[in-house]
Amino acid sequence: MEIEVIKTTRHKLKPSYDADLGFGDIFTDHMFYMEYEQGKGWFAPKIKPYENISLDPAAMVFHYAQEIFEGLKAYRGKDNHIYLFRPRDNFARFNRSAKRMCMPEIDIDLVMEGMKRLILADKDWIPSNNGTSLYIRPTMFATEPHLGVRPSKTYVFFIILSPVGAYYKEGLDPVNIYVEDKYVRAAPQGTGEVKTGGNYAASLLSAEKAKAKGFTQVLWLDAVEHKYVEEVGTMNVFFVIDDELIVIPFSGSILPGLTRDSVIKIAKHRGIKIRERRLSIDEVIETAENGRLKEAFGTGTAAVISPIGQITYKGNDYTVSGGNMGKLSREFYHEIVGIQYGEREDIFGWREKID
Repeated sequence: MEIEVIKTTRHKLKPSYDADLGFGDIFTDHMFYMEYEQGKGWFAPKIKPYENISLDPAAMVFHYAQEIFEGLKAYRGKDNHIYLFRPRDNFARFNRSAKRMCMPEIDIDLVMEGMKRLILADKDWIPSNNGTSLYIRPTMFATEPHLGVRPSKTYVFFIILSPVGAYYKEGLDPVNIYVEDKYVRAAPQGTGEVKTGGNYAASLLSAEKAKAKGFTQVLWLDAVEHKYVEEVGTMNVFFVIDDELIVIPFSGSILPGLTRDSVIKIAKHRGIKIRERRLSIDEVIETAENGRLKEAFGTGTAAVISPIGQITYKGNDYTVSGGNMGKLSREFYHEIVGIQYGEREDIFGWREKID
């Protein structure tokens, strides 16, 4: 399909490079947009001015929550070139989410082309300060006006761009996390492994409760026994116990994070002892108390690596790594970020230059 390009005539005011961008509040001039109709497929892909989307009040996304999204970034390297990091893997995961939510898959080649052309159209929005990037949000949702529980027959897919700074105000400073032992985020064989809005809506109450107590994020336990560690808020989680890097295995309720996968591949390449296994919160607390828990950190596109400095469980605080960023956390962060910005050798073939 040919991608139509409609340039805006009313450019937004770009933030200055030394501005505090925050995360997810500023959006660029253009968006990629296309529609789907059952029996017709995807049609009319275009790059057009960023604008509101008009929907019927009976649009099925409002009533039955058929909605999925992804998150990835474009980076401006010190050589001034623009790089993407594992973009096809993001869209492959997007299609897995679509299947689970009974939504149509996208043509990855088409949306990759549309995304690149969108980024290049708005390339002046890509910040160049240390730790900044252009966040990319592909999204699909149901649009058919119908009240009745079944998959929609029509959908919209779009991509919007947002210049961002650090996801957490702490930056690379360790965060304090609160262990949620009452509510659950997702159950096995549900939609926890899908990047759909409902999973995040289910997390808000606990996140707000934790925030009110001064915590940055929530550590989720499993839905069956309320015993085993699963995720940290919007991130996968790793622990270093003794000399072993432990990653939580997939259980049908954990998002298969690409940064998680990148850390695993880097660790194996470096010969770091790593194991996927279930880890109970009791073991985490016990090893924190006796000094065997050397590090803990979350991984995700938004924050990359977020070190954990304190874990609070049942009213008790447990310090990790002396409240500092650990050695492995720092090494993984600099390796991944170095690849993303074109500053380190990319032996895995993850980086893609688009200009």
